[in-house]
Amino acid sequence: MTIQVQQRAANGLREFGRMCAMGLDIILAMFRRPYQVREFVQQFWFIASVSIAPAILVSIPFGAVISLQLGSLTSQIGAQQFNGAASVLAVVQQASPIVTTLIIAGAGGSAICADLGARSIREEIDAMEVLGVSPIHRLVVPRVQAAVCASVLLNGLVSVVGVLGGYFFNVIVQGGTPGAYLASFNALAQLPDLVVSSVKAVIFGYLAGVVASYRGLNPKGGPKGVGDVVNQSVVITFLLLFFVNTVLTALYLQLVPAKGT
Repeated sequence: MTIQVQQRAANGLREFGRMCAMGLDIILAMFRRPYQVREFVQQFWFIASVSIAPAILVSIPFGAVISLQLGSLTSQIGAQQFNGAASVLAVVQQASPIVTTLIIAGAGGSAICADLGARSIREEIDAMEVLGVSPIHRLVVPRVQAAVCASVLLNGLVSVVGVLGGYFFNVIVQGGTPGAYLASFNALAQLPDLVVSSVKAVIFGYLAGVVASYRGLNPKGGPKGVGDVVNQSVVITFLLLFFVNTVLTALYLQLVPAKGT
């Protein structure tokens, strides 16, 4: 039993190392000509089209729940004047990048993984390598770039919708004051809050694209294996997302001083 656990752990580390190596290859291939502009535009449009509506629908309850919970908490401790800043910062820094990447991984990433997996089991990837065409440069790079760009744009959209949803529930439902909501946000928010949100969106979108592409290029077991790697790619992306988000948040809080300190 112990030997089997060790073997599984070794296989997992080996797969993780290969995925990291592929991630580095993707970064290097991004600067190699010719640029796959047409493939990038097609993939970007597809990811954006399947992700915009779910992202908006998910961001509204996220902003509402955060606003309602923080509104209840701040009223208990007598700090209602800071409800706007707390709600907006929570949406912009945490909820928006996470929601965006969950949608990108669940909708766009699964489609990327399924497409590459189908190409792999049809031996199209092997045929490209025989012809001297790099699958990483030709297929993976434009998909990862599309995932990153879509993640950044959706992050801004989710931030706006989430903030508006939080404002609505705080002012209309809880009877808050619009002026106090906006004034507290201006008093505590700062430009690095928006920057770290965009940086998270870039990193999370890149991770979603790399994981989906790696699993799609390495299916096992024929058509059934394609479905398995799609599920694996989504789960792995979610796990990496929350781990990397914790690290980035901790670094941001240590390196960037709060406004007014």
